Amino acid sequence: MKVAVIGCTHAGTAAIVNTAQLYPDAEITVYERNDNISFLSCGIALYVGGVVKDPQGLFYSSPEKLAELGVKTNMRHEVIAVDTKAKTLRARNLANGQEFDDTYDKLIMTTGSWPIVPKLEGMDLDGILLSKNYNHSNTIIERAQQVNRITVVGAGYIGVELVEAFQMNGKQVTLIDGEERILSKYLDEEFTAPIEQSLKDHGITLALGEKVSSFVGENGKVTKVITSKGEHETELVILCIGFRPNTELLKGQVEMLPNGAIVVNNYMETSAPDVFAAGDSCAIHYNPTGKNAYIPLATNAVRMGTLVARNLVAQTIPYMGTQGTSGIKIYEDNIAGTGLTEEAAKGEGMEVDSVMITDNYRPEFMPTFEQVQLKVVFERATRRILGAQIMSKMDLTQSINTISVCIQNKMTVDQLAFIDFFFQPHYNKPWNFLNTAGLQALPKTLAAKEPALV
Repeated sequence: MKVAVIGCTHAGTAAIVNTAQLYPDAEITVYERNDNISFLSCGIALYVGGVVKDPQGLFYSSPEKLAELGVKTNMRHEVIAVDTKAKTLRARNLANGQEFDDTYDKLIMTTGSWPIVPKLEGMDLDGILLSKNYNHSNTIIERAQQVNRITVVGAGYIGVELVEAFQMNGKQVTLIDGEERILSKYLDEEFTAPIEQSLKDHGITLALGEKVSSFVGENGKVTKVITSKGEHETELVILCIGFRPNTELLKGQVEMLPNGAIVVNNYMETSAPDVFAAGDSCAIHYNPTGKNAYIPLATNAVRMGTLVARNLVAQTIPYMGTQGTSGIKIYEDNIAGTGLTEEAAKGEGMEVDSVMITDNYRPEFMPTFEQVQLKVVFERATRRILGAQIMSKMDLTQSINTISVCIQNKMTVDQLAFIDFFFQPHYNKPWNFLNTAGLQALPKTLAAKEPALV
């Protein structure tokens, strides 16, 4: 069996390693256009901020490790064409420009995503950078050392983590986003408001509800960011607007979402025979809505990549879908979320309710205790849990993984009230705060029932 893999980050590495282990006789060839593989881009802010000293720890595989499994890895090779009917591909060696053709029995598309780059006046100015791969992170660190004013465009996870890292390095930082709130895709206002205040308290300038219209420079270097509400002086700009899937190779050959994300079935198969896809290049099945969605996360990628290998020859293990579970630490606050926010659920046209609790996570008679803020969103008619968010100075984020399982299994908020959680004063109260949220959501009145006949 001849297997070709295009792209080798999270999904690609998982697919390759598992395929090599499951099918030792398979001939596996990897095409990667970068000069490194398996880089954990979620660690860029930690690297920039100096928390991670050795960037090699952000790599979890290498061409040498794959070679030990019998895998041939073509680094700095870009696939420029794929014919899914003929089962052929054409690649270019980026080192010498040489092009050649190859064939496959099974094709694994793990081409990932690329930052959205707006077409704005001044985009060609020096000092406007992207944040995605290892080379980007090294450039950011090098350039940031030479300046004092830094502007980050995009207030998602990467943008917020970067402004924190820059501020901790003593920089004057501005965060710009077209939305009125930071992290608006992940958290409701009850959570973003205190995080925004925390950023402001640390001297970070928030320019929210502002859309970037152009960049201005002097001597070829960026000096100002022009927005819909004004301008911001700067010496360096990092674009963190979002990502789009790298799927041009299969355009018109497989089913895709409007944004180009490849649609796969429960076995990671595309609509083209013997072509599989995983990771940021494709859509996921989003359990809270039951629809396909584009949610690029490393966790989704490694699960899907592993499933590709398991289903490469025969359909064996179906994909369970995802809740889009994620977490972030901003200064002292530990934050996590899963499923739909209340705002997102209403945006989907769903009739929902929510319950919000603020409590201490363990008994007040203990020497110390921290406050926890938890919100659970549920469908009004069925009372099915759709999402949850948590924040605390104490790391209680693993509780969101529990809620993720609840959503996965279509549990109700009423069932959450009575799930069996242990009690030990070091860790929680007799009613775990997850139970407490469920109890608070219980109907305040019960319909009268006819007495049973004896």
